[in-house]
Amino acid sequence: MQSRHLVVHGHVQGVFYRQSAQDTAGDLGVAGWVRNRDDGTVEMVVEGDDQAVEMMVAWAREGSPQARVDGVDVTETEPQGLRSFDQA
Repeated sequence: MQSRHLVVHGHVQGVFYRQSAQDTAGDLGVAGWVRNRDDGTVEMVVEGDDQAVEMMVAWAREGSPQARVDGVDVTETEPQGLRSFDQA
């Protein structure tokens, strides 16, 4: 089990990034949350098995089809035992 905190930079608000993240997380079986931040970035916490978390981080670097991701800050965090993936 691993956990990552992500901050996604680029044109990522108003382009279905959060909904696409939630859908992808469901497909991969990871838990966590995603939310817009006031500075125009999207923040996300993802936790689950190693391969699924890495796949979610890779997805975050691409995002939804309408998004333009300029970069993703990734920080390793302590798993919190989250059970679902929600939009915060």
